[in-house]
Amino acid sequence: MPTQFLPSTKAHLRSLEGRELELTLLMPCLDEARTLGDCVTRAALFLQTHGIAGEVLVADNGSQDGSREVAERCGARVVVVAERGYGAALAGGIEAARGRFVIMGDSDGSYDWSGVLPFVERLRAGDELVMGNRFRGGIQAGAMPLLHRYLGNPFLTAVGRRLFGSPCGDFYCGQRGFARAAAVRMDLRSTGMEFALEMLVKATLLGMRVSEVPITLRPDGRGRRSHLRTWRDGWRSLRFFLLYSPRWLFLYPGLLLLALGLGLGTWLLSGARVIGPLRLDVHTLLYCAVAISVGFQLAVFSFFGKILALISGAHPPEPGTERAVRVLRLEHGLLGGGLLVFAGLYGGIRATVGWGMTHFGDLDPFVVMRTTIPSALLLMLGSQVICWSFYFSLLKTQLQMARQREADERRTDEEEALQWRGRKAA
Repeated sequence: MPTQFLPSTKAHLRSLEGRELELTLLMPCLDEARTLGDCVTRAALFLQTHGIAGEVLVADNGSQDGSREVAERCGARVVVVAERGYGAALAGGIEAARGRFVIMGDSDGSYDWSGVLPFVERLRAGDELVMGNRFRGGIQAGAMPLLHRYLGNPFLTAVGRRLFGSPCGDFYCGQRGFARAAAVRMDLRSTGMEFALEMLVKATLLGMRVSEVPITLRPDGRGRRSHLRTWRDGWRSLRFFLLYSPRWLFLYPGLLLLALGLGLGTWLLSGARVIGPLRLDVHTLLYCAVAISVGFQLAVFSFFGKILALISGAHPPEPGTERAVRVLRLEHGLLGGGLLVFAGLYGGIRATVGWGMTHFGDLDPFVVMRTTIPSALLLMLGSQVICWSFYFSLLKTQLQMARQREADERRTDEEEALQWRGRKAA
């Protein structure tokens, strides 16, 4: 960017100080002195050219190469974020932003800060999150490693789209725009590279208006190794997706095991089955009982995982889960578990009597095992349900306390807002 633009853009930014702003152009920064000045200048010139009341904000995450001085010389406002991490820097920048809309992007020269008007137009049209899509806009030679371009990004984006139903085709694009109020509503918690994924996932789960615009990715100008690590960050992404989707991590595998165990086990209760060279008998029935037990536990883990995510704020409120928490009580679990234990004891007694008869050669042991295995399964499931019921009660209490704290905070915020408006009117 020619340096003659710098004085006028700095003057334009200074003229907006103290005004209510429409747009904040946010750049997280960690030792980007080599490219930061050009990015800030392009961003400031964009605001000036299009007559947008905005600011260029650099969230510095502990640079030691003079990046802060470069940003300030070029007219940017700098906020220092002490907590290390890409997500922490962005969270600090969003908190400090004065604009109604925020467009974030890297400060390494890989994104064109003079071409963000499509983001602004979509935000003005009411979209709450606007994602850039580098695959639709173009990736210049050398701008993205081949492994990321043809395997990592497409695969992990496909996983994210499948798990969360997002329409976006580039989950990892670092340039995106959003309404600041929407970011506050998302209540983003990640401090590392997962921050960008959390933003898109939560926007989708909350039913926000999400769109995407094509952008071009250029080779970065940092002249050093990227902060990203291919395999480590790929695993962190996959882990994040799974932890944010207890249905896919626990519920669906659990239901599949339950269906297989119940279906095949019921088929084997009446006797051995022969399928070609295979003979399925009580040994297969035992594995069916294991499948039912593991599947049942996975399904319960899915429910508990969802409650824990609601308590921590990792997931947005979900009416179905919260309704189930309100309806279910400790006594329901104790009653259901007690019935299962009683049924298991009854079957165990019958099996014991039958086993005594086999001692005198009057009964096939395999016939007894067809009672013993289901009885043992019922005893185990009943005991688990009783224990889980107490744990569920603890989680329910924690969720109620979290919801009460949120209500108290909202009430306090509303009271402070009323007091502020009252003072302003006076």
